[in-house]
Amino acid sequence: MQQAMGGAERKGVAILGSTGSVGTTALQLIRDFGDRFSVTALAAGRRVAELRDQIEEFAPATVSLADADDARELAAALGGKGPRIVSGAEGLLAVATAPGTAVCLSALVGAVGLGPTLASIEAGIDVALANKEVMVVGGELLRSRATKKGVQVLPVDSEHNAIFQALQGRRPEYVRRLVLTASGGPFRERPASSLATVTREEALDHPTWDMGDKITIDSATLMNKGFEVIEARWFFDRDPSEIDVVVHPQSIVHSMVEYRDGSIIAVMAVPDMSIPIAYALAYPDLLDLGHLPRLDLASTGSFSFFRPDVEKFPCLRLAYDALRAGGTMPAVANAANEIAVGRFLAAEIGFTDIPRLVEAAMNAHEPSVYETVEELLAADGWARNYTASRAGAIHPGL
Repeated sequence: MQQAMGGAERKGVAILGSTGSVGTTALQLIRDFGDRFSVTALAAGRRVAELRDQIEEFAPATVSLADADDARELAAALGGKGPRIVSGAEGLLAVATAPGTAVCLSALVGAVGLGPTLASIEAGIDVALANKEVMVVGGELLRSRATKKGVQVLPVDSEHNAIFQALQGRRPEYVRRLVLTASGGPFRERPASSLATVTREEALDHPTWDMGDKITIDSATLMNKGFEVIEARWFFDRDPSEIDVVVHPQSIVHSMVEYRDGSIIAVMAVPDMSIPIAYALAYPDLLDLGHLPRLDLASTGSFSFFRPDVEKFPCLRLAYDALRAGGTMPAVANAANEIAVGRFLAAEIGFTDIPRLVEAAMNAHEPSVYETVEELLAADGWARNYTASRAGAIHPGL
C-alpha cells in the first residue's frame, strides 16, 4: 500500500465497474479522502474515454476493459504509458487480484461478477459487494470460501449495509428478524391490470434512486428486493422465515433489525449511496460525510409502511421460492431474470412477461446441490438459453 501523510497506510482499492454509478461514487469518495485511500486497479465495460480520465486522475497500476479492441484503443491513446491494460474475463480477474489491494469493490452487473469476486476472496482481499447477483447466484459458496480465507464480505446495498450497522455489537442469537425496506418502485399505486402496457421509459423512472437500467427495472418488478432477501440470507446467516420485506415509499428507513426482546433498531439516512459505499470501504472506521444534506426528521413528514403485493409483483414471491428451493435454483432465477429484463429493455417483451419467463424457467429446472463455480455456471447457461428461447415467441405487451 502507498503511504499517506504522517506515515499511515492508505487502503488500496480495486474497483470492478469503475464507470458505473457505484464505481463513480466510490471514486468521488476516494477523491475526497485521498489521505485514506489509493486506487490499485479499475475495470470498466466499454467506456474507454471515461476510463482514460480515471487513469489520469487516480493512476491505477492495472486497468481492464470488456473488449480487446477497446483495450488496444486505450493503449494507443496512452501512447504506451500508464498502467497495465488487460481485457475480458482475464482482465476482471487481474483487477480483482491486483497487488496492493486491501478491498475490492465488486460493482459489476450480473453473474459475470461471480468469478472475479471469488478470485478476490481467494487472494485474501476483502470484498465490498455491490454486485447483488454474485450473492444471489453463489451466496453459499461465497460465504464458505470467505470464512475459510478469513476475509470480510461487506455489503454495499443500502438495505444490507443498514442491517450490518444495526447488528454491530449485538450477538447473532439475539436477532429475531431482519426487515428490508423497499421504495415500492414507480408502480406501487398503479393498477395491476395496467402493468402489461408499461413502457421502458416508465419503468426506468424510479421515484427515489438514480441507478443503472437493469437494477432500475428490477426495482420496478420488486425482483431487486427479492434478490436482496437471498443476499440477506447469506450475508447474515438467517433462515428465509426470518427475513421480511416492507414497502416504505419515503426511503428514509433503509432497513431494520428486530431483536428477541421486541426492540427494533432502524437505520435512517438521506437516500444517498455515498453512505453505504463509504462504510464498506472504510470499515471499521466511519468517514465524516458532512458534505451530504443532514436528515431533518422534523421536515421529513410522516413515514409509511405497507406489505408488498406479491400478486401484483410476483417476482418477490419467485425469489423467496428460489431461496427455499436452494441449490442451483437462485442461479436459474437470476439468469432468467437477466435475459427477461434485457428483452424488455429492448422492447421485445412486455413488463409482465418478465416474471412469467422467470417462473417458467424455475418450473422447468430441477435444483441440485452445487460445490463448484462450474456447476453454477452450467445452471446459469441453461437458464439463459431456456429463457431466450421462450422470450423469442413473445410479442411486446402480451
